[in-house]
Amino acid sequence: MSAMKFLTAFDLFAFNWCLGLPQAPQMALISRQISRLGDGGFYLLLGVFLAIFEPVSGMAFLIAGLFAYSIELPLYLLLKNTIKRDRPCESLSIEAYIVPSDKFSFPSGHSAAAFVFAVLIAHFYPAYAEFAYSCALMVGVSRILLGVHYPSDIVAGGVLGLCSATFALSFLPVLIVL
Repeated sequence: MSAMKFLTAFDLFAFNWCLGLPQAPQMALISRQISRLGDGGFYLLLGVFLAIFEPVSGMAFLIAGLFAYSIELPLYLLLKNTIKRDRPCESLSIEAYIVPSDKFSFPSGHSAAAFVFAVLIAHFYPAYAEFAYSCALMVGVSRILLGVHYPSDIVAGGVLGLCSATFALSFLPVLIVL
């Protein structure tokens, strides 16, 4: 079996398993709220809050975050609009628990944003790293439970977010001087 066929088979199995759980409808209610964390508004609000109330580390956090998202967002859009993978709710003809913001699923933008945020939290506030990564993972899983992403979409979004944030942090000394 080729790697792509294996990945597709795994995606379908894991997706169907998640949505086939007896408690899936109840989990969708919670997943909607968790998924909203990946919308981005919360990240910006927290960054501004930290910049105001912790001027040194908070401002560095905000600057690094803005730079990381300026890397992540164009890459996410390029990948999504180049690969054009249909969402599971489209290709499997199932009804998702939410209306997705666009037609394509790969990679997950919510997961990418959540992992950018988690990397930044882990870097600037290491005591909250485990919590931040757990939240990022929950955002990703929530997108599967809502019926709008396959597991590989979440993994790809997570990798995109991790790489974007790590790259941005490598420029942090230069950014702060500017």
